Amino acid sequence: MGNNKSCPGQECSSRFLPAEQAEVNRLFDALSSEKLGSSASPRSFSLQALKARDHVGDALPPEMVTRLFEGMRRVDGSGKAKGPSERVSQEQFTASMSHLLKGTAEEKSLVILNMISASGGPVKARDVHKFTEDLVGSVVHVLSYRRQLRGWSQKPPPGSPSRVQVLAAQLCSEMRLQGGGKLLGPQWLDRDCDQAVLEDWVFRAHHVATFLSLVIHQGFLLLRSSLKLATLVPERQVDPQREFASVLDVLSVIYVNSHLPQERRLSWRLLFATELHGNSFAQLCGRIAHGGPCLVLLEDSDGHVFGGFASCSWEVKPQFQGHGRTARLLWAVDRRRFRERTQQGQAHVHHVRQPSAVGPGGLPVPEDGGVGGGRGPKGRVGQENQEHSGHRP
Repeated sequence: MGNNKSCPGQECSSRFLPAEQAEVNRLFDALSSEKLGSSASPRSFSLQALKARDHVGDALPPEMVTRLFEGMRRVDGSGKAKGPSERVSQEQFTASMSHLLKGTAEEKSLVILNMISASGGPVKARDVHKFTEDLVGSVVHVLSYRRQLRGWSQKPPPGSPSRVQVLAAQLCSEMRLQGGGKLLGPQWLDRDCDQAVLEDWVFRAHHVATFLSLVIHQGFLLLRSSLKLATLVPERQVDPQREFASVLDVLSVIYVNSHLPQERRLSWRLLFATELHGNSFAQLCGRIAHGGPCLVLLEDSDGHVFGGFASCSWEVKPQFQGHGRTARLLWAVDRRRFRERTQQGQAHVHHVRQPSAVGPGGLPVPEDGGVGGGRGPKGRVGQENQEHSGHRP
Protein backbone atom coordinates (compact mmCIF):
# COMPACT_ATOMS: atom_id res chain seq x y z
CA MET A 1 0.00 0.00 0.00
CA GLY A 2 1.29 3.45 -0.88
CA ASN A 3 1.90 6.25 1.57
CA ASN A 4 -0.20 9.27 0.71
CA LYS A 5 2.40 11.50 2.42
CA SER A 6 5.29 10.22 0.36
CA CYS A 7 5.76 13.43 -1.63
CA PRO A 8 5.23 17.13 -0.87
CA GLY A 9 1.78 18.41 -1.67
CA GLN A 10 0.24 15.00 -2.29
CA GLU A 11 -1.78 15.03 0.92
CA CYS A 12 -3.14 18.46 0.06
CA SER A 13 -3.78 17.50 -3.56
CA SER A 14 -5.95 14.61 -2.40
CA ARG A 15 -8.38 17.07 -0.79
CA PHE A 16 -9.60 18.06 -4.24
CA LEU A 17 -11.70 15.86 -6.44
CA PRO A 18 -9.94 14.89 -9.70
CA ALA A 19 -11.82 17.50 -11.72
CA GLU A 20 -11.08 20.15 -9.09
CA GLN A 21 -7.39 19.24 -8.98
CA ALA A 22 -7.24 19.50 -12.76
CA GLU A 23 -8.67 23.04 -12.57
CA VAL A 24 -6.15 23.99 -9.87
CA ASN A 25 -3.35 22.62 -12.05
CA ARG A 26 -4.56 24.56 -15.10
CA LEU A 27 -4.54 27.81 -13.13
CA PHE A 28 -1.03 27.13 -11.88
CA ASP A 29 0.15 26.33 -15.42
CA ALA A 30 -1.24 29.65 -16.63
CA LEU A 31 0.39 31.57 -13.78
CA SER A 32 3.76 29.87 -14.27
CA SER A 33 3.84 30.31 -18.04
CA GLU A 34 5.72 33.63 -17.89
CA LYS A 35 9.14 33.76 -19.54
CA LEU A 36 11.86 32.97 -17.03
CA GLY A 37 15.60 33.37 -16.84
CA SER A 38 17.85 30.34 -16.73
CA SER A 39 18.24 30.59 -12.96
CA ALA A 40 14.51 30.49 -12.20
CA SER A 41 12.40 27.40 -11.74
CA PRO A 42 9.97 26.79 -14.62
CA ARG A 43 7.36 25.46 -12.18
CA SER A 44 6.71 28.57 -10.12
CA PHE A 45 5.21 32.05 -10.50
CA SER A 46 5.91 35.53 -9.20
CA LEU A 47 3.80 38.24 -7.61
CA GLN A 48 3.88 40.14 -10.90
CA ALA A 49 2.38 37.14 -12.71
CA LEU A 50 -0.43 36.92 -10.15
CA LYS A 51 -1.18 40.64 -10.53
CA ALA A 52 -1.12 40.49 -14.34
CA ARG A 53 -4.24 41.69 -16.13
CA ASP A 54 -4.88 38.29 -17.71
CA HIS A 55 -4.94 36.66 -14.26
CA VAL A 56 -6.21 38.45 -11.13
CA GLY A 57 -5.71 41.93 -12.55
CA ASP A 58 -8.10 44.44 -10.97
CA ALA A 59 -10.48 41.81 -9.58
CA LEU A 60 -8.90 42.17 -6.12
CA PRO A 61 -7.27 45.14 -4.39
CA PRO A 62 -3.46 45.07 -4.76
CA GLU A 63 -3.05 44.76 -0.99
CA MET A 64 -5.04 41.52 -0.88
CA VAL A 65 -3.22 40.06 -3.89
CA THR A 66 0.08 40.71 -2.11
CA ARG A 67 -1.22 39.16 1.11
CA LEU A 68 -2.35 36.02 -0.73
CA PHE A 69 1.00 35.72 -2.49
CA GLU A 70 2.90 36.14 0.78
CA GLY A 71 0.74 33.50 2.42
CA MET A 72 1.39 31.04 -0.41
CA ARG A 73 5.14 31.53 -0.69
CA ARG A 74 5.67 30.96 3.04
CA VAL A 75 3.98 27.53 3.10
CA ASP A 76 5.43 24.25 1.88
CA GLY A 77 3.54 21.23 0.58
CA SER A 78 3.08 19.75 4.05
CA GLY A 79 1.51 22.96 5.36
CA LYS A 80 4.40 23.96 7.62
CA ALA A 81 5.95 27.40 7.66
CA LYS A 82 9.20 27.74 5.75
CA GLY A 83 11.63 30.43 4.79
CA PRO A 84 10.27 32.88 2.23
CA SER A 85 11.12 32.50 -1.44
CA GLU A 86 10.63 34.92 -4.30
CA ARG A 87 8.21 32.65 -6.14
CA VAL A 88 5.39 30.19 -5.45
CA SER A 89 5.89 26.55 -6.45
CA GLN A 90 3.15 24.17 -7.51
CA GLU A 91 3.30 22.38 -4.15
CA GLN A 92 2.92 25.67 -2.29
CA PHE A 93 0.06 26.79 -4.52
CA THR A 94 -1.82 23.50 -4.18
CA ALA A 95 -1.32 23.39 -0.41
CA SER A 96 -2.49 26.99 0.03
CA MET A 97 -5.60 26.55 -2.12
CA SER A 98 -6.41 23.34 -0.28
CA HIS A 99 -6.04 25.00 3.12
CA LEU A 100 -8.08 28.08 2.22
CA LEU A 101 -10.88 26.28 0.38
CA LYS A 102 -11.11 22.88 2.07
CA GLY A 103 -8.87 23.04 5.12
CA THR A 104 -9.49 22.96 8.85
CA ALA A 105 -9.46 26.02 11.09
CA GLU A 106 -5.87 25.16 12.00
CA GLU A 107 -4.78 25.05 8.36
CA LYS A 108 -6.59 28.27 7.49
CA SER A 109 -5.07 30.01 10.51
CA LEU A 110 -1.58 29.05 9.32
CA VAL A 111 -2.13 30.69 5.93
CA ILE A 112 -3.69 33.76 7.59
CA LEU A 113 -0.70 34.07 9.91
CA ASN A 114 1.62 33.91 6.90
CA MET A 115 -0.50 36.54 5.14
CA ILE A 116 0.01 38.87 8.10
CA SER A 117 3.51 38.09 9.41
CA ALA A 118 6.79 37.84 7.52
CA SER A 119 8.24 35.65 10.28
CA GLY A 120 5.26 33.35 10.80
CA GLY A 121 5.37 34.17 14.50
CA PRO A 122 2.88 35.95 16.78
CA VAL A 123 1.40 39.19 15.48
CA LYS A 124 -0.25 42.14 17.16
CA ALA A 125 -4.02 42.39 17.33
CA ARG A 126 -3.86 45.61 15.32
CA ASP A 127 -2.25 43.64 12.45
CA VAL A 128 -5.11 41.13 12.54
CA HIS A 129 -7.59 44.01 12.54
CA LYS A 130 -5.93 45.54 9.45
CA PHE A 131 -5.97 42.15 7.70
CA THR A 132 -9.69 41.81 8.48
CA GLU A 133 -10.43 45.24 7.02
CA ASP A 134 -8.52 44.28 3.86
CA LEU A 135 -10.44 41.00 3.64
CA VAL A 136 -13.88 42.58 4.09
CA GLY A 137 -13.02 45.35 1.64
CA SER A 138 -11.89 42.74 -0.89
CA VAL A 139 -15.28 41.01 -0.66
CA VAL A 140 -17.10 44.19 -1.68
CA HIS A 141 -14.49 44.93 -4.34
CA VAL A 142 -14.60 41.54 -6.05
CA LEU A 143 -18.40 41.25 -5.93
CA SER A 144 -18.67 44.65 -7.58
CA TYR A 145 -15.94 43.87 -10.13
CA ARG A 146 -17.55 40.56 -11.11
CA ARG A 147 -21.01 42.18 -11.10
CA GLN A 148 -22.27 39.81 -8.44
CA LEU A 149 -23.91 42.31 -6.08
CA ARG A 150 -27.26 40.69 -7.01
CA GLY A 151 -29.19 43.95 -6.91
CA TRP A 152 -27.63 45.40 -3.74
CA SER A 153 -25.57 48.54 -3.43
CA GLN A 154 -21.96 48.90 -2.41
CA LYS A 155 -22.33 52.63 -1.75
CA PRO A 156 -21.22 53.49 1.79
CA PRO A 157 -23.72 55.22 4.07
CA PRO A 158 -23.07 58.86 5.01
CA GLY A 159 -20.78 59.41 7.95
CA SER A 160 -17.84 57.50 9.30
CA PRO A 161 -16.65 54.80 9.83
CA SER A 162 -17.53 52.79 6.74
CA ARG A 163 -19.45 49.52 6.79
CA VAL A 164 -16.16 47.76 5.94
CA GLN A 165 -14.66 49.05 9.17
CA VAL A 166 -17.84 48.25 11.09
CA LEU A 167 -18.02 44.63 9.94
CA ALA A 168 -14.27 44.15 10.39
CA ALA A 169 -14.56 45.39 13.98
CA GLN A 170 -17.47 43.00 14.57
CA LEU A 171 -15.48 40.02 13.27
CA CYS A 172 -12.45 40.97 15.36
CA SER A 173 -14.63 41.28 18.47
CA GLU A 174 -15.24 37.53 18.25
CA MET A 175 -11.54 36.85 18.83
CA ARG A 176 -10.45 35.47 22.20
CA LEU A 177 -7.06 36.97 23.01
CA GLN A 178 -4.43 35.34 25.17
CA GLY A 179 -5.58 35.63 28.75
CA GLY A 180 -9.27 35.51 27.82
CA GLY A 181 -9.88 39.10 26.72
CA LYS A 182 -11.79 40.20 23.63
CA LEU A 183 -10.69 42.67 20.97
CA LEU A 184 -13.30 45.29 21.88
CA GLY A 185 -11.34 48.53 21.81
CA PRO A 186 -8.04 50.30 21.05
CA GLN A 187 -6.60 49.21 24.40
CA TRP A 188 -6.41 45.63 23.10
CA LEU A 189 -4.65 46.35 19.80
CA ASP A 190 -1.13 45.77 21.17
CA ARG A 191 -1.92 42.28 22.49
CA ASP A 192 -0.17 39.31 20.88
CA CYS A 193 -2.03 36.83 18.67
CA ASP A 194 -0.37 33.50 17.92
CA GLN A 195 -1.62 30.72 15.65
CA ALA A 196 -3.73 29.19 18.44
CA VAL A 197 -5.60 32.48 18.86
CA LEU A 198 -6.14 32.75 15.10
CA GLU A 199 -7.30 29.14 14.87
CA ASP A 200 -9.91 29.70 17.57
CA TRP A 201 -10.97 32.94 15.85
CA VAL A 202 -11.44 31.26 12.46
CA PHE A 203 -13.53 28.60 14.19
CA ARG A 204 -15.72 31.17 15.98
CA ALA A 205 -16.03 33.83 13.24
CA HIS A 206 -17.20 31.72 10.31
CA HIS A 207 -17.37 34.78 8.05
CA VAL A 208 -13.55 34.89 7.95
CA ALA A 209 -13.26 31.51 6.23
CA THR A 210 -16.28 32.27 4.03
CA PHE A 211 -14.81 35.57 2.88
CA LEU A 212 -11.43 33.98 2.14
CA SER A 213 -13.15 31.34 0.00
CA LEU A 214 -15.15 33.99 -1.84
CA VAL A 215 -12.01 36.02 -2.57
CA ILE A 216 -10.31 32.93 -4.03
CA HIS A 217 -13.32 31.73 -6.03
CA GLN A 218 -14.21 35.13 -7.49
CA GLY A 219 -10.76 36.75 -7.53
CA PHE A 220 -8.87 33.81 -9.06
CA LEU A 221 -11.91 32.48 -10.97
CA LEU A 222 -11.13 29.11 -9.41
CA LEU A 223 -13.68 26.36 -8.61
CA ARG A 224 -16.54 28.85 -8.81
CA SER A 225 -19.11 26.08 -9.18
CA SER A 226 -18.48 25.11 -5.55
CA LEU A 227 -19.26 28.62 -4.29
CA LYS A 228 -22.87 28.91 -3.13
CA LEU A 229 -23.05 32.64 -3.75
CA ALA A 230 -26.85 32.69 -3.65
CA THR A 231 -26.86 31.63 0.01
CA LEU A 232 -24.31 34.32 0.88
CA VAL A 233 -25.79 37.24 -1.06
CA PRO A 234 -29.56 36.85 -1.56
CA GLU A 235 -31.04 38.16 -4.77
CA ARG A 236 -32.86 41.45 -4.32
CA GLN A 237 -36.21 41.23 -6.07
CA VAL A 238 -37.64 44.69 -6.77
CA ASP A 239 -39.88 45.90 -9.57
CA PRO A 240 -37.38 47.42 -12.06
CA GLN A 241 -39.86 50.18 -12.80
CA ARG A 242 -39.85 51.21 -9.14
CA GLU A 243 -36.19 50.87 -8.18
CA PHE A 244 -35.04 52.65 -5.02
CA ALA A 245 -32.05 52.65 -2.69
CA SER A 246 -32.22 50.09 0.10
CA VAL A 247 -31.36 50.98 3.69
CA LEU A 248 -28.85 48.10 3.60
CA ASP A 249 -25.66 47.80 1.61
CA VAL A 250 -24.27 44.46 0.45
CA LEU A 251 -22.14 43.88 3.57
CA SER A 252 -25.11 44.46 5.87
CA VAL A 253 -27.17 42.08 3.75
CA ILE A 254 -24.49 39.37 3.97
CA TYR A 255 -24.29 39.74 7.74
CA VAL A 256 -28.05 39.72 8.34
CA ASN A 257 -28.68 36.95 5.82
CA SER A 258 -26.20 34.66 7.57
CA HIS A 259 -28.40 34.70 10.69
CA LEU A 260 -31.59 33.69 8.89
CA PRO A 261 -32.81 30.09 8.63
CA GLN A 262 -30.96 28.26 5.85
CA GLU A 263 -34.02 27.93 3.63
CA ARG A 264 -34.66 31.71 3.74
CA ARG A 265 -31.30 32.90 2.42
CA LEU A 266 -31.70 32.66 -1.37
CA SER A 267 -33.68 35.78 -2.27
CA TRP A 268 -35.44 38.73 -0.68
CA ARG A 269 -38.62 40.10 -2.28
CA LEU A 270 -39.71 43.60 -1.33
CA LEU A 271 -43.16 43.76 0.27
CA PHE A 272 -43.37 47.34 1.50
CA ALA A 273 -41.30 50.53 1.58
CA THR A 274 -42.49 54.00 2.56
CA GLU A 275 -40.54 55.48 -0.36
CA LEU A 276 -42.71 53.49 -2.78
CA HIS A 277 -45.94 52.84 -0.88
CA GLY A 278 -46.30 55.85 1.40
CA ASN A 279 -46.77 56.10 5.16
CA SER A 280 -50.16 54.41 5.39
CA PHE A 281 -50.37 51.82 8.15
CA ALA A 282 -53.27 50.23 6.28
CA GLN A 283 -51.00 49.82 3.22
CA LEU A 284 -48.33 48.25 5.42
CA CYS A 285 -50.77 45.73 6.89
CA GLY A 286 -52.27 44.96 3.50
CA ARG A 287 -48.90 44.21 1.93
CA ILE A 288 -47.26 42.18 4.68
CA ALA A 289 -50.25 40.24 6.05
CA HIS A 290 -50.22 36.55 5.07
CA GLY A 291 -47.00 37.15 3.13
CA GLY A 292 -44.98 34.45 4.82
CA PRO A 293 -41.82 34.92 6.91
CA CYS A 294 -40.32 38.36 6.46
CA LEU A 295 -37.71 40.85 7.59
CA VAL A 296 -38.68 44.27 8.89
CA LEU A 297 -36.03 46.97 8.41
CA LEU A 298 -36.29 50.49 9.78
CA GLU A 299 -34.04 53.52 9.51
CA ASP A 300 -34.31 56.36 12.02
CA SER A 301 -33.55 60.03 11.46
CA ASP A 302 -29.92 59.50 12.57
CA GLY A 303 -29.30 56.88 9.88
CA HIS A 304 -29.30 53.89 12.23
CA VAL A 305 -30.83 50.74 10.76
CA PHE A 306 -32.50 48.10 12.90
CA GLY A 307 -35.18 45.47 12.55
CA GLY A 308 -36.27 41.92 13.13
CA PHE A 309 -37.24 38.65 11.50
CA ALA A 310 -40.77 37.24 11.76
CA SER A 311 -40.58 33.54 10.99
CA CYS A 312 -44.31 33.20 10.32
CA SER A 313 -46.83 35.36 8.49
CA TRP A 314 -48.14 38.58 9.97
CA GLU A 315 -51.86 38.70 10.69
CA VAL A 316 -54.10 41.58 11.75
CA LYS A 317 -55.90 40.34 14.85
CA PRO A 318 -56.18 41.15 18.56
CA GLN A 319 -53.90 38.35 19.79
CA PHE A 320 -50.18 37.80 19.70
CA GLN A 321 -49.11 35.13 17.26
CA GLY A 322 -46.28 32.68 16.89
CA HIS A 323 -45.40 29.28 18.25
CA GLY A 324 -42.84 27.55 20.40
CA ARG A 325 -40.55 26.83 17.45
CA THR A 326 -40.46 30.43 16.27
CA ALA A 327 -37.08 32.16 16.27
CA ARG A 328 -36.71 35.91 16.53
CA LEU A 329 -33.67 37.81 15.35
CA LEU A 330 -33.02 41.37 16.44
CA TRP A 331 -30.13 43.38 15.08
CA ALA A 332 -28.88 46.90 14.63
CA VAL A 333 -26.62 48.03 11.82
CA ASP A 334 -25.29 51.50 12.48
CA ARG A 335 -22.16 53.52 11.91
CA ARG A 336 -20.36 52.09 14.91
CA ARG A 337 -21.06 48.38 15.11
CA PHE A 338 -23.20 45.43 14.17
CA ARG A 339 -25.27 43.98 16.98
CA GLU A 340 -27.39 40.88 16.86
CA ARG A 341 -29.36 38.85 19.35
CA THR A 342 -31.20 35.63 18.65
CA GLN A 343 -33.97 34.27 20.85
CA GLN A 344 -35.28 30.74 20.41
CA GLY A 345 -38.55 29.27 21.57
CA GLN A 346 -40.48 32.54 21.94
CA ALA A 347 -44.18 31.69 21.92
CA HIS A 348 -45.33 35.30 21.41
CA VAL A 349 -43.42 36.78 18.54
CA HIS A 350 -45.27 39.63 16.91
CA HIS A 351 -48.54 41.46 17.08
CA VAL A 352 -50.37 43.78 14.70
CA ARG A 353 -53.51 44.87 16.52
CA GLN A 354 -56.85 45.16 14.76
CA PRO A 355 -57.65 48.90 15.16
CA SER A 356 -61.02 50.06 16.42
CA ALA A 357 -60.50 53.47 14.81
CA VAL A 358 -58.27 54.85 12.08
CA GLY A 359 -56.30 58.09 12.29
CA PRO A 360 -54.24 60.12 9.81
CA GLY A 361 -52.39 58.11 7.18
CA GLY A 362 -54.33 54.97 7.99
CA LEU A 363 -52.63 54.61 11.37
CA PRO A 364 -54.70 52.91 14.08
CA VAL A 365 -55.78 54.96 17.07
CA PRO A 366 -54.84 53.10 20.28
CA GLU A 367 -56.91 53.11 23.42
CA ASP A 368 -55.03 56.05 24.93
CA GLY A 369 -56.21 58.26 22.06
CA GLY A 370 -52.80 58.89 20.49
CA VAL A 371 -51.85 57.97 16.95
CA GLY A 372 -49.53 54.98 16.77
CA GLY A 373 -48.94 51.59 15.29
CA GLY A 374 -49.89 48.16 16.48
CA ARG A 375 -48.15 47.57 19.77
CA GLY A 376 -45.93 44.54 20.12
CA PRO A 377 -43.66 43.23 22.84
CA LYS A 378 -40.86 45.62 21.85
CA GLY A 379 -42.65 48.82 20.81
CA ARG A 380 -44.72 50.11 17.94
CA VAL A 381 -44.70 50.82 14.24
CA GLY A 382 -45.55 54.47 13.75
CA GLN A 383 -44.94 57.64 11.78
CA GLU A 384 -41.80 58.48 13.70
CA ASN A 385 -39.93 55.79 11.76
CA GLN A 386 -38.31 57.05 8.60
CA GLU A 387 -38.74 53.86 6.60
CA HIS A 388 -40.45 50.51 6.91
CA SER A 389 -39.13 47.84 4.56
CA GLY A 390 -40.69 44.43 4.50
CA HIS A 391 -38.58 41.84 2.72
CA ARG A 392 -39.85 38.33 2.32
CA PRO A 393 -36.85 35.97 2.44
